Amino acid sequence: MSKKILIIEDNDDIRENISEILELAGYNVYSAANGKQGVELAIKQVPDIILCDIMMPELDGYGVLYMLNKKPETAAIPFIFLTAKAERADLRKGMEMGADDYLTKPFDDIELLNAVESRLKKKAIQINFYSKSLDSLESIIAKSDGLVQLKKITAERKGREFKKNQVIYYEGDKGNHLYLVLSGRVKTIKLAEDGRELMTGMFYADNYLGVNAILSGEPFKDTATAMEDSFLYMIPKDLLDNLLNLYPDVARKFIKLLSCDIRKKEDQLMQLAYHSVRKRMAEAIVRLSRGGDSVTEGFRISRDDLAAMAGMATETVSRTLSDFKDEGLIDKKGSAITILDMTRLAKMKN
Repeated sequence: MSKKILIIEDNDDIRENISEILELAGYNVYSAANGKQGVELAIKQVPDIILCDIMMPELDGYGVLYMLNKKPETAAIPFIFLTAKAERADLRKGMEMGADDYLTKPFDDIELLNAVESRLKKKAIQINFYSKSLDSLESIIAKSDGLVQLKKITAERKGREFKKNQVIYYEGDKGNHLYLVLSGRVKTIKLAEDGRELMTGMFYADNYLGVNAILSGEPFKDTATAMEDSFLYMIPKDLLDNLLNLYPDVARKFIKLLSCDIRKKEDQLMQLAYHSVRKRMAEAIVRLSRGGDSVTEGFRISRDDLAAMAGMATETVSRTLSDFKDEGLIDKKGSAITILDMTRLAKMKN
């Protein structure tokens, strides 16, 4: 069955040209000349993907995305903005609202088809990730009714891929979403007054990100960045608030997550204050080896990220890692670290 594509574009020539290209490629194409018509058509037809201009009469592209994100039947549809070069500075707003990609006008046939095919493939991958994520929710939610509702909320949201080093949210941004990491690694950092980074957390598959901001109703206190290509679900704050109010047991589970996060940060502060450079580095390496649900003897991490995690200068990281290598504790090639003696690292004296 042909995939359905909705084009929302007020320029007749551009709209007709895009429609012709996609129809020749075998897609079933619908089109709307303004944002209001586009929303109505999206609800009626529920396309597999939407291409939408930003600047339009009746309702602009941001308004279209906002309206469709509020409706369960359209919230998970991949959404690509069509934008002029002059509007690229405004794209962060659209991406934070949940847009999946953008095409800058003018674009050629190949760029258009590649963008559509790429998003449709990623949508299929998202469905596979979703089945895995439902299993992980069992460990978070105890009440069956609450579990069903959280699964429903998650199913109605779209996942989003973040490339390596892409910012997920900035310190000071309003906490509008709770994030569930499905794959990859995410770090949170704060900047010191001298410009150095301090890593405040690391998140793996099945970890929730942004619990503090969601529960406190305050802006994010740090910046979250993908350490590698990662895939996350975004659960809106208002939907989650309703769930927490209805199911106290669910709220208690998230409070427990928050308390665990606070305890980890307290431990980190104690380590930074009282532990030697060697012990801090050893603890950071051990912690990295125990990321997620599995224990690994090897991982990749940049020197800067290690410095941010252990709270030391990058030059100190290099010297300490060289010492550890000479002592037979680790092997290091580029950003790849292999642990050779976990016991000695774990029992490193201060």
